[in-house]
Amino acid sequence: MSGGVDSSVTAAVLKDEGYEVIGVTMQIWPSDHQAGQADRFEGCCSLAAVEDARWVAHKLHIPYYVLNFRELFARKVIADFCEEYRCGRTPNPCIRCNQHIKFDALLTKARELDADYIATGHYARIEYDEARSRYLLRKGLDVQKDQSYVLYMMKQDQLAHTLMPLGKLTKDKVRQLARELGLKVATKPESQEICFIPDNNYGDFLKDQMPEAVRAGPIIHRDGRVLGQHDGIIFYTIGQRRGLGISTRRPLYVVAIDKSKNTVIVGEEKDLYGDQLIASDVNWVAVERVKRPTRIKAKIRYRHQEADALLTPLDHDRTHIRFENPQKAITPGQAVVFYDGDLVIGGGTILEAALSDEVSGEAIKRGE
Repeated sequence: MSGGVDSSVTAAVLKDEGYEVIGVTMQIWPSDHQAGQADRFEGCCSLAAVEDARWVAHKLHIPYYVLNFRELFARKVIADFCEEYRCGRTPNPCIRCNQHIKFDALLTKARELDADYIATGHYARIEYDEARSRYLLRKGLDVQKDQSYVLYMMKQDQLAHTLMPLGKLTKDKVRQLARELGLKVATKPESQEICFIPDNNYGDFLKDQMPEAVRAGPIIHRDGRVLGQHDGIIFYTIGQRRGLGISTRRPLYVVAIDKSKNTVIVGEEKDLYGDQLIASDVNWVAVERVKRPTRIKAKIRYRHQEADALLTPLDHDRTHIRFENPQKAITPGQAVVFYDGDLVIGGGTILEAALSDEVSGEAIKRGE
């Protein structure tokens, strides 16, 4: 229970359906001082959010606990976030939190509490397919709120012990239920995307976490011209236009980041488009494994429109994706998720936005 309307209504719906419900908030902020600071921005799991969750649990007459995951969150989510930026990539910490905290550590703790399931306020659907003998993950029915993209990493055992009752509801319906239940969080605004950076200033956060990574280097045009100097690659991401600190007649964007040379490469908007990528750390959901080239729809960012593509497996945890039409700002570190209609086939982390040098065209054809 994050203190928001979605998890609050989830608890209410499940209790109404006859489940014995326990409310849990994960304490993930490194310190109470930072959690208190987050109150100014209505951050997830801030001190005020904990009090909202506690109030809702009392209103619903369910037990409520705050579980300390500070050290694990710092190690698995915050440290990973910083290291990815240090390497010139742009991570999605919500996915790492789901992978390591919510559906791993929290599920383990739930079992210690003798619970059969964990339940979340995600807008996605879980179902069991007897023909496949697998649990499936599908998009939420509210297409504007669908969160299946950030859940692609879920394993079969995790899907089997997770409930997501909001997947069949719209956000408007959820707020209506909250009002009918007399929950004061009914009109509470959405929490921000990255909970541990409540003011949304990634640069200051990264600089505070790893000041040694603030190392100046050149900003180079794709044609080789040196246009200026950057303060550190941690402050840049693919597709960025503002804050480059260079003056040109035509708008320029970050098109690549070279960690080995501590270089930011810029180009025109057309240079942001690419039609292929390689994904690593692939997790298959709907199938045990894709063994041959398969037509899919792929989504390269949470708010990005999914696009037609050909998926070709390379080895046990890497795939090659070739889009029918070029996609803008394919970004290493972000997730790419594979769909068949509303069904999540699987997904992985974007390793690079072009073929690896060691992967030949013939190897792609053979699926090697």
